[in-house]
Amino acid sequence: MLIRTERHNDYERINEIHQNAFHGESEATLVNAVRNSNEFIPDLSLVAVTGMEHIVGHILISTVWIQTDKQKLPTLALAPMAVDPSYQNKGIGSSLVKAGIKEAKQLGHSHIVVLGHPTFYPKFGFVPSVTKQIHSPFPVPDEVFMILELKERSLKDIKGIVVYPPSFQSVT
Repeated sequence: MLIRTERHNDYERINEIHQNAFHGESEATLVNAVRNSNEFIPDLSLVAVTGMEHIVGHILISTVWIQTDKQKLPTLALAPMAVDPSYQNKGIGSSLVKAGIKEAKQLGHSHIVVLGHPTFYPKFGFVPSVTKQIHSPFPVPDEVFMILELKERSLKDIKGIVVYPPSFQSVT
């Protein structure tokens, strides 16, 4: 399996993967909305590819912000990530998350938030964001809204709430 950045001719297959994995259009719509926004980071839209260029998974990491009392600080959001149902439970999702984290670090980003499964994302170092005094804008259990510091102590002295851009309003 190879992980690489998405290409224009991958868009249709990426949509199919999200529709099949999430049983609906919302996440595919989100990917397209983010892709067409200023928050899109091309190097952080990755696909997992098996032999003969068959795409079996996708992860998107884009810009969001932490609103503090004094300023709006850029951060990243991992959303969404999907693996074709016939390829799930084979480590592809984990490989995509690891590759996304690695690339985000190489690009110089400081942290990533995720709204996700509380037993999956901690394997990669994510912790409930409230433990770092960063809060979700949604009414969700603390354990499902998580954050990962890509740079050690990058959240020191930062308190705030995550602000998602308008592209995320496409999720229903």
